[in-house]
Amino acid sequence: MTDFILNTWAALPSYVRSTFWILVVTVAVILSVAFTTLWERKVIGWMQLRKGPNRVGSIFGLVPGIFQPFADVIKLLLKEVVIPSASNKWLFRIAPAITLIPAFAAWAVVPLDPNLVIADIDAGLLYVLSLTSVGVYGVILAGWAANSKYAFLGAMRSAAQVVAYEIAMGFALVGVVMAAGTLNLGDIVRAQAGGVSNWFLIWLFPLFVVYLISGVAETNRAPFDVAEGESEIVAGFHVEYSGIAFALFFLAEYANMILISALTAVFFLGGWLSPFEGLLGASHPLGEPGFHWLFAKLFFFLTCFMWYRATFPRYRYDQIMRLGWKVLIPVTLVWIVVLGVMVHLQVGPWAE
Repeated sequence: MTDFILNTWAALPSYVRSTFWILVVTVAVILSVAFTTLWERKVIGWMQLRKGPNRVGSIFGLVPGIFQPFADVIKLLLKEVVIPSASNKWLFRIAPAITLIPAFAAWAVVPLDPNLVIADIDAGLLYVLSLTSVGVYGVILAGWAANSKYAFLGAMRSAAQVVAYEIAMGFALVGVVMAAGTLNLGDIVRAQAGGVSNWFLIWLFPLFVVYLISGVAETNRAPFDVAEGESEIVAGFHVEYSGIAFALFFLAEYANMILISALTAVFFLGGWLSPFEGLLGASHPLGEPGFHWLFAKLFFFLTCFMWYRATFPRYRYDQIMRLGWKVLIPVTLVWIVVLGVMVHLQVGPWAE
């Protein structure tokens, strides 16, 4: 039976198999977003000595509150979507989609395990970088189209912030390209094979820190969430949105968190490679690469996003700009030069 299924699968046209995996990844990301919201509320609750959501459903008395995300979705679906009379109604409607679609489309080139990637393209890193830059257009359009001063202030803050941190993130990825010698995400993972000592986390540590900070800023998460600074501009760029339109912005934010966590694991922690590679026997199951290692690394960084939110106060806007332009960008430029010297002198993993 298994052989029949495998043979049938292999006989299918490539576009059918790609479509199948696109649907699987899309559904998986949507469900992951739903349960990430629950996990965030649970984690922050535990950090603040609370229980978090624990009333909406359970599984045989375990995992109380497990159905809270579905209750939230039903509530948002039933709420009325109000479109301001003085707004640009067409742009107001498409802005959430412009924010959401890039967060899903970027998964096309992310290698999930050694043999699974929807589109194994050589310019995968450029594709990811371009799509993560496009999402801010939805934020700007949402703020401008609403014809609200608070929303417009939030949109302008977000535009300036994303531009600043996109440059730092791009320079950090230049270091990754120099180290791996390729733009293909699968080949970047394979370039880190050989154990933890070959992971780019070790040799590109300053760039890893810059990329992680820039990722938090790119997703407008605390402590860089001035685009939605409740205490200053009500709720920022999405203040005029309600119901499912607001939910799409919410979905995009969490989908971007999951994407940035996965990309951090791919670029700096070996993606689907095992941390025990080379330490155990060749046939030991813990040394085998696989999706489970990528998921574990992704889950760790995703939990860090929540840890930051529960720990750090929101930065002032001038502090955020100073950090992006005067600290992170110079750090990346200096380390790119250091990395070039190490590659030229064949130090560390580049030694022949």
